[in-house]
Amino acid sequence: MGEHPQYSSTGGALSGDDILANFDDLHDPLNAEQVSIQASRCLFCHDAPCVTACPTSIDIPKFIRQIATRNDTGAARTILDANIMGGTCARACPTEILCEQKCVLSTGEHEPVQIGALQRHAVDHMLAKGGAHPFARAKASGKKVAVIGAGPAGLSCAHALAVQGHSVEIFEAKEKPGGLNEYGLAAYKMAGDFASREASFILGVGGITLHHGKALGRDVTLADLGARFDAVFTGIGLTAPRRLDIAGEQLDGVIDALSFIEQIRQAGDLSAINPGENVVVIGGGNTAIDAAIQAKRLGAHSVTMVYRRGPMQMGATEWEQDLAATNGVNILHWAKPVRLIGNGVLTTVHFERTQLRDGVLEGTDKHFTLFADRVYKAVGQQLVDDGLTDITCKRGKIVVDETGQTSRSGVFAGGDCIASGEDLTVQAVEDGKIAAVGIHQFLGGKHG
Repeated sequence: MGEHPQYSSTGGALSGDDILANFDDLHDPLNAEQVSIQASRCLFCHDAPCVTACPTSIDIPKFIRQIATRNDTGAARTILDANIMGGTCARACPTEILCEQKCVLSTGEHEPVQIGALQRHAVDHMLAKGGAHPFARAKASGKKVAVIGAGPAGLSCAHALAVQGHSVEIFEAKEKPGGLNEYGLAAYKMAGDFASREASFILGVGGITLHHGKALGRDVTLADLGARFDAVFTGIGLTAPRRLDIAGEQLDGVIDALSFIEQIRQAGDLSAINPGENVVVIGGGNTAIDAAIQAKRLGAHSVTMVYRRGPMQMGATEWEQDLAATNGVNILHWAKPVRLIGNGVLTTVHFERTQLRDGVLEGTDKHFTLFADRVYKAVGQQLVDDGLTDITCKRGKIVVDETGQTSRSGVFAGGDCIASGEDLTVQAVEDGKIAAVGIHQFLGGKHG
């Protein structure tokens, strides 16, 4: 499916069946023969570089050896011990620049082991198998922890704390758990309602209560939670879209890319979504790629991504850029939007060519225009600091120490709202793990 999508030459003219096929799994899971072949290729390196490249330090040689010996359940346990969201990361993690890039086989003329696909095979096997939850809770500690946000960091932290015997309550602003896994990743990366199934699995360990429609600063406060709970973790992410701050940004047809992606992810009927006929996406990260490709797969006639710098500076990986190109997306570099034009409704985008001079990006006074009835803005997200009383922030991120604790005693943080590394699901999971250890020790527990 995903490798051969159907496109429209007229804009919005795809059949409902074509659109459904376009949003099927980007990659089919490995079959039994492929699993065996890939597992047999692993050299089971000592001090494997693929492990050090993984932010959650999954023991990759171990789980692949378990797969090779037909112990898929054991392989899944090895993965989930390190990364409770191993299923999502197997689908959406940029393995091409992390574990697979470090695979020793890729240093020669060979392709790396398909680590992500093998990881998906093992985790999917466990989730499909069902039965008793693989993680058992410790004896109840009598301690209560509040977690703000049910995204990857919050779910990771909540799960680790619940396993230690603590009672956890999650306060989530939206109606579903999962954060960007549920609302912000391309539908073809997370097909089959996987984000929801994974969140249910994580919560299934027990000892965790989830409250929906509860946002920090609006429905709950740190003062209130601090009084009711023994510790607090905040994984609120970055939820405020950055503005272009140019004329015409208020025009009908100018939309935040994450809002567009969320609309697709939550749609009951994809064919009812009008992506626009001539689409321009502003930005160079994975969100821009996801918006552009999905607009094309929904039937947009033309889709153009415009980025102010060059391909080497794009946040999207080379693999993602190639995926956009093979999906019919035009990518223009070295240009920035300076004006959005239309009489109430967007019709044209005016750009200025850019260049680097002594490391500083500047305009060239050379201009061009693109016709567009949709612009999707994907220029980044910002921290919403409502309710972050007495919490030190720096450069738009919450400051934490090595245990994940903020400047306010007993309040910890992790995920995209802190500066711990790349804004990736796998990094958020690791942040949640680190904070859970810090909270456990703060509550008097032993390290571990």
